[in-house]
Formats: sequence, structure tokens, C-alpha cells
Amino acid sequence: MDFFTHFLVPYIILFALKSKNKLEGAFGGISLDFDTIFITWVGFLAPYLFVFSHRGITHSFIFALVTSTLFLFVISRKQINGFISRIVKRDISVEFTLTTIGIAYFGALIHLFLDFLTSRGIPLLYPFTLHRFSAEIYYYIDATTAVIALIVLAIIYFRLNSRYQKAAMAIFMIVLISFGGIRAYEKMNALDDNPVNGNFTYISAYPTTDMFTWNMVKSDSANSIFLTFTYNTRDKQKFNQKIVKTLTVSGGTIRSAQTAIDRADNLPEIQNFKWDAYYPCINASYNGTVWKLTYFDVFDTGYHNNNITVYIQ
Repeated sequence: MDFFTHFLVPYIILFALKSKNKLEGAFGGISLDFDTIFITWVGFLAPYLFVFSHRGITHSFIFALVTSTLFLFVISRKQINGFISRIVKRDISVEFTLTTIGIAYFGALIHLFLDFLTSRGIPLLYPFTLHRFSAEIYYYIDATTAVIALIVLAIIYFRLNSRYQKAAMAIFMIVLISFGGIRAYEKMNALDDNPVNGNFTYISAYPTTDMFTWNMVKSDSANSIFLTFTYNTRDKQKFNQKIVKTLTVSGGTIRSAQTAIDRADNLPEIQNFKWDAYYPCINASYNGTVWKLTYFDVFDTGYHNNNITVYIQ
């Protein structure tokens, strides 16, 4: 989800609950996305720490508490709070107490829930597992939702009549929930319209920017072959259909290729790629001396590099 929505949703919920700590919750809601500024450099300098990335370590239940608490502590300091207040020309004073720490964490939990709804999801149970959890309903960012959220924030910022503020917040929540409901319904339609058959035993659907268009993948029981295509639930049409093998080997034996792959899988850049990919596949070619291993994802979402090549002797 986008930055504005992460701020607005906990703010609106706390507003409806008549809490005086709406800003604490809103700041907790955006605190996790400051990982882009403060910790992604760690993963860049030390590739084996790839979890130090956007939607990485901060987007887990445990570290969301740490992140939101630290963020609230920093922004509650008088010098920092005063500086930001002068820039935005609004009083954004917040308190740092046990109560507000809990409210900021509430905002962070809302953030986790919203990102759980989106593509690729987040490692909610890190450090116990790196597995990403996702409902795969929303695309990474929904442009319409982001624009509406920005408009609502502007209405709140410019202190328009309270009736307009309440109406704007209510409309935003209705749109957000409605879009989520429509996307979930259309995802089920996409799955129902494309049942598994033949050698394929599994199917899943992944969102795109269009709520009626879904990236589909079918696989066999061994996950050795993938059938991918894009499906539009309004037109009942599929396009960009292709079949992809999990492993393609040329110039050498499968056993030798697997040995090279086992070595490559220990490389941090490959671990990072596989962590980001939906269904990683490999093209392996041998020239008599070196294995060229090209890892690629069956989906090219544009959100991360779709392939990476390494050489193993």
C-alpha cells in the first residue's frame, strides 16, 4: 500500500474511536516504510542481509514493534517535533508513553495488514521464518486509492469544515474496503473460470494494476512445469500464455547442473532473488568449463529484477 493510506487508515480508525492519540497511531502506520531510508543500505552493503530491505525486517510482528517505538521516540523529541511542525506549519506534537507506544504499534499492525493484502506480501513471522505471507488481492500500490488518500489528507490538513472531514474519511474507507472486496471477488472468478486439468494440479492468481486482470499460473504436482497466462474476468479472455520449465539444461548433465545449482543457491544474491520471486526457474548451460545459471521468475511484475545470472565452475 502507499504511504498516504498507511498514515490515513489508523488515523481514521482512532478518530472514529474518539482517541486523542490519532497522530501517534498514524505515525506508527508510516514508521515501517522508513526502512527505505534508514536500513536498505545495510542490505546493499552486505548482500547476505537481504532482509534489510523495503518490506523486509521491519515488516514483521516483532520488528514492527521495535520500529514503531523507535520512530515514536524520535519524533516525540521537542527539537525534531518542533522542526517538523515548522515545516508542515501544523502542530504535530506527540507523546512517548506506554499508552502511545501501544497505539503506535496498533498503527504498525494496520500497516502490516494492508501490506499483507498486496503482491508478494511480507515476512510477518521473521526472525522465525523468512516466508512471506500475502493474500494477493491488491497490487503493490493502487493508484486510485493513493490519490483519494492524498485528497482526504489535504482536506484534513487545510482544516475544512469537520463535516467535510468526516465525509471524506468515510468515503475513503468505503472505497478502500469496496476495492478490496471487488478484487477478492474477481480473484475467485479468475480461479473458477480456469480450473486445473490434464497434468496440472494447482492454480493461483496474482493481482495486476487492473482489478479485473490477473496473472495466472498452473503447475504440475512436482512443480516442474508452469503454465502462465494473463486473464481478464470481464472479457473472459486469456492472453500471454506460455509454458515454462523449472529447469532447462544444455551442454551438460542434469546431475552436474544440479551440483552447480546447489552451490549457487548458497550465494546471497541468489537467495535474495528467490526470496523476491514468485516462481523462480533456471536456465543452465555448460560450456565444458563453467556453468552459466540464469535464474528468472515466471512473472515479470516490474517490481524487482526478473532475472539474475551467475557462473559456477
